[in-house]
Amino acid sequence: MSAVSAEEETPEMKVAPEEEVPAAVADQVVEAGEEAEVAADAPQDGAAKKKKKRKKKKKNANAAANGEAAATEEVEDGNAVEEGNDGEKEENDDGEAAGGATAAAGGEGKKKKKRNRKKTKVQTNPPTIAVNKLFAAGKFPHGQEVEYNNPKDDRTGKDRISSEEKKNLDTSYEDMWQDFRQASEAHRQTRQFMQEYIKPGLTMIEIVEKLEETSRMMIAENKLEAGLAFPTGCSLNNCAAHYTPNAGDKTVLTYDDVCKIDFGTHVNGRIVDCAFTVAFNPKYDVLLEAVKDATNSGIKHAGIDVPLNEIGEIVQETMESYEIELDGKTYPIRPIRNLSGHSIGQYRIHAGKTVPIVKGGDKTRMEEGEVFAIETFGSTGKGYVHDDMETSHYMKNFDLATSRVNLRLPRAKKLLHVINQNFGTLAFCRRWLDRLDQSKYLMALKNLCDTGVVDPYPPLCDIKGCYTAQYEHTIILRPTCKEIVSRGADY
Repeated sequence: MSAVSAEEETPEMKVAPEEEVPAAVADQVVEAGEEAEVAADAPQDGAAKKKKKRKKKKKNANAAANGEAAATEEVEDGNAVEEGNDGEKEENDDGEAAGGATAAAGGEGKKKKKRNRKKTKVQTNPPTIAVNKLFAAGKFPHGQEVEYNNPKDDRTGKDRISSEEKKNLDTSYEDMWQDFRQASEAHRQTRQFMQEYIKPGLTMIEIVEKLEETSRMMIAENKLEAGLAFPTGCSLNNCAAHYTPNAGDKTVLTYDDVCKIDFGTHVNGRIVDCAFTVAFNPKYDVLLEAVKDATNSGIKHAGIDVPLNEIGEIVQETMESYEIELDGKTYPIRPIRNLSGHSIGQYRIHAGKTVPIVKGGDKTRMEEGEVFAIETFGSTGKGYVHDDMETSHYMKNFDLATSRVNLRLPRAKKLLHVINQNFGTLAFCRRWLDRLDQSKYLMALKNLCDTGVVDPYPPLCDIKGCYTAQYEHTIILRPTCKEIVSRGADY
């Protein structure tokens, strides 16, 4: 049927007065009339909608041409919200939008929330944001990863990298590796700042306190879960190691000093031990270069199944290939033979194995999964150090950590409790006891040393008038490769 209403059709039908229209026929007539009404109204509604749509499209187009804003901004819950038809497309010939999606959704005037994307945090200067906030996902930068070098079998390193078994084993230790990497990143950012901060004229206490303050922020210090692994060493000139100023020390850094900055960080007892040397006078450059080269040579040769004595031989050969001229006199650069690198354990800075820096010594081999501090010391003196000056470094005896020791002095018992709570088996210094509001503790500390519960580590010095330098990195002998985890852009 065409679009004709039922009211116009009904009078045309002739019905005999004596006959009744069957009910079924009447229903058909009514239904036909209703369909006719709908059909008649449909084109009118469709035309009106199309007209209205064209009118709105034209209005928006005019607004855009006149440079009027098609969107407004609101603030909802503290976030910016944009309104309007972003991305509206031009009409096609049939009057419909090319995309169709906006029109289908009821298009115009729809509110769209702007995505609240988190901005990547950037470190401040001076650094104040902990590295676990900068890397919120808990994935920290890897150190330098190097294939194992085996001169007798060049396939050894390649096989480890490609081996699925070694890859799976390496992945199973990922949480441990991330602890080391977090500690290393904190170390890198701290030393990067300190290399700019350290200047002649500063007292040694100012230097170490600024370094430790920064390092505590970077590592997000939390008692024994994360913090400083040992006191900051800042040994000067002929003093090679284990010097940090005690309270009242007025030593000032000068232009002609050679200062070794040695500090460590840890996360869950996974220690990163790393050191560098600061010298302002360029006449010491050769000394620093020789020690840095020797350290890198030792790192290069280190690896799984490598005998420790071989590393010492390579370090010595590298360092002794240099000599330095100071004030018109030439000095050979010697490795300090009674100092060495060492293995590192959880909450244990010296885990038992030593890495010599001269030939000879222990033929024990490095093993998979071990962590080592490869450090070398060079000297223009005798190349041998002895105890000297006032002791500042102390550390609880690891072997007696779980043993019960009878202490008679009540003050010694109290001090031991403070050490256990704050340092455990990690090294500490007298300044750190002062920081914990401990006072009149020297007698108690001496008693702990006399009983063997705590070991003192006095400064180690070569002959007076000579100069010493130090460089150090921490390496992890992972199943797949060797990772110099503390490596940075500086050294």
